Amino acid sequence: MKLNLLQEYVFVPLDIYRKTHQNKSINTRLEGWLSFLSSDRPEDVIALIKKYPDFRKMYEQIYEICQNIEQVMGMFSKELYELDRNTVRYMIDELQEENARQKEENARQKEELERKEEELQEALRRVKELERKA
Repeated sequence: MKLNLLQEYVFVPLDIYRKTHQNKSINTRLEGWLSFLSSDRPEDVIALIKKYPDFRKMYEQIYEICQNIEQVMGMFSKELYELDRNTVRYMIDELQEENARQKEENARQKEELERKEEELQEALRRVKELERKA
């Protein structure tokens, strides 16, 4: 995949990393981060904390968040609210675009009707003129 970005990025599919790194030791800090982001297996967590103890605080924070179900539900509620709001905005934009298209179509049809009415009036005028001559 080619993306034109201002900075250089490396995209790593974590599911593939997890599959290929199974039962291997963590040798670099990068592997530590990838393990942290991709695995929740207790043996992986223990191995990571043994190799890099500073990850312990992050796991503790995650554990505390998971213990507080209200906080987790609050996070989901906020995200769902934002998704709902974005959906509503999208739907409003779509309706406004549809409304604009409909107005244009109505204006076009009105012009067409006015033109047809003028043609009809002209035809009636001619008929009356022919009746007078006959």
